[in-house]
Amino acid sequence: MNDRYDAGDAGYGAGPYEVVGYDEYGRPVYRQVPAQQAPQAQQATYDPYTQQQGYGYDPYTTGQQQAAPSYGSGQQQPAYDPYGSQAPYHPYATGTQDATAYDPYGQAAGSGQQPRVAEQTAYIPQQAGPPEDTQASRDTEPAAGEPDYRTEQFAFVEEPDGDSEDVIDWLKFTENRTERREEARRRARSRVIALVVVLALVAVGGVGYLWFAGKLPGLSSSDGEAGSATPVAAQKRDVLVVHLHNTAKGGTSTALLVDNTTTKQGTTVLLPNSLALTDDDGSTTTLAKSVDDDGTSGTRDQLDTVLGTSIQGTWRLDTPYLQNLVELVGNIEIDTDTDVPDPDAKKKGAAPLVHKGRQQTLSGKMAVAYATYRAAGESQNAQLERFGQVMQGVLRKMSSDASSATTTVQTLAQILDPPLTDKDLGAFLAKLADLAKSGDYKTALLPVQTDGTLSAQTSGSVVKDILGGTAKSPAAGSAVRVSVQNATGVKDDTEKARVVLLNGGFTFLEGGSASGTEAASKVLYADTAHKADAAEVAKTLGLPAGSVTKGSVSSGADVSVILGRDYEPSSS
Repeated sequence: MNDRYDAGDAGYGAGPYEVVGYDEYGRPVYRQVPAQQAPQAQQATYDPYTQQQGYGYDPYTTGQQQAAPSYGSGQQQPAYDPYGSQAPYHPYATGTQDATAYDPYGQAAGSGQQPRVAEQTAYIPQQAGPPEDTQASRDTEPAAGEPDYRTEQFAFVEEPDGDSEDVIDWLKFTENRTERREEARRRARSRVIALVVVLALVAVGGVGYLWFAGKLPGLSSSDGEAGSATPVAAQKRDVLVVHLHNTAKGGTSTALLVDNTTTKQGTTVLLPNSLALTDDDGSTTTLAKSVDDDGTSGTRDQLDTVLGTSIQGTWRLDTPYLQNLVELVGNIEIDTDTDVPDPDAKKKGAAPLVHKGRQQTLSGKMAVAYATYRAAGESQNAQLERFGQVMQGVLRKMSSDASSATTTVQTLAQILDPPLTDKDLGAFLAKLADLAKSGDYKTALLPVQTDGTLSAQTSGSVVKDILGGTAKSPAAGSAVRVSVQNATGVKDDTEKARVVLLNGGFTFLEGGSASGTEAASKVLYADTAHKADAAEVAKTLGLPAGSVTKGSVSSGADVSVILGRDYEPSSS
């Protein structure tokens, strides 16, 4: 079958062969026995390839002992040809053989058809077997009586094992699961660290903001302490003065709107009308008189001098515009401290227009009535505080958007005093509105002494901390302050008396005009220390010495003069 390794084709003769070994596939390897070494045919000679006579053992037999053939008497056994001379021998011959044929694989002669032996390839041991024969040899089953040699028994190449693959897969799964757990732990730790960092930054940022805004306990700039975030004098403030003119009853109310951009605090500072100011000519006047006489520009400059601040503009707000403003923002809610009667009521005992109580809703008309109301016997400060409540209520309802607040101001259609414009006023009110809604807004009353001056001890909390200025009221000993009230019935007498007093070295204070006339003039002093000053004032005005007497003097004045009909300016 496999002619490539047939012994006859390999160049060898047809002589006998012997097994010299087995190849790596378990097949026997043959070689030719040299002729000179071939044994002689003897009856007694033992041939390993022949059957044993009688009881001989053939290692290549099928395991059964063969009986020796018997021959007749006087017959000589035929000579034994170990190589099958009666029939030609071929190691791979198959088919039917006669009785004298020799089977090298130990089959009994005359047994008829012999089982075919699987072909074996004879080749030199140094030659490698053909690769294609490997699988065929594995699939070939051994013949009956042939040793069961399989190529698997001689395979030395390590083949992959399914169990090892399972172990590798399990190890990979275990390793991957461990890595996933470690990665999850690392991510969890990273999240925790990130969360801690974020919380720390938020805490530091919050504390920093409170520190910067001056809202930390003990560090607030309003405390005036050394631990302030920014020195009081270095804080930036935007200040606007508001004059409320009562067009129905007369009189004015003044307040400062302060936006501290450093501490993010808003304040309404109420200024009493008795506040003493210094006029352009050096004379002393009051805030109320300055608003009427000097107008907005002159009053603003005088306030800057007295308070040591810088006012950016003046907002003149007449009561009709205040009423419209409250209506535009949608009414206000404040805590009222008294019942306010309806000014338009014709009958006494009518229901009040504004009721006392908490969170009272006020319309425009009600807000104006409450802001200008002053009961009998009340000081002007009580009415001023009501005006401050209304202003803060308006700011709480004003829009925090600059453009919307500007639109509200423009809707009022009022004429503003230069350099204030609608856009500037709208943007300023929007900032204060934001502070009022967040609770960072308050109202403070400027404490003024009876003579209209400011005391460093009493006014420091407002002038220094809120306005960042220094009180500079006229010095008490610089000149005697004389308040003059005209009761002569002649309007020009007041101006003539002012000129005379200024020329005499006195400070003139406007006392207004009396409701009626007086026959005799009076020169009053409250403090005995000013008795001599009162006598000097009477002499300067040409009044008799008997007109000097002790009595009540006007606020901010050292001596008060009531000019009667006996006053003769020409004689002065």
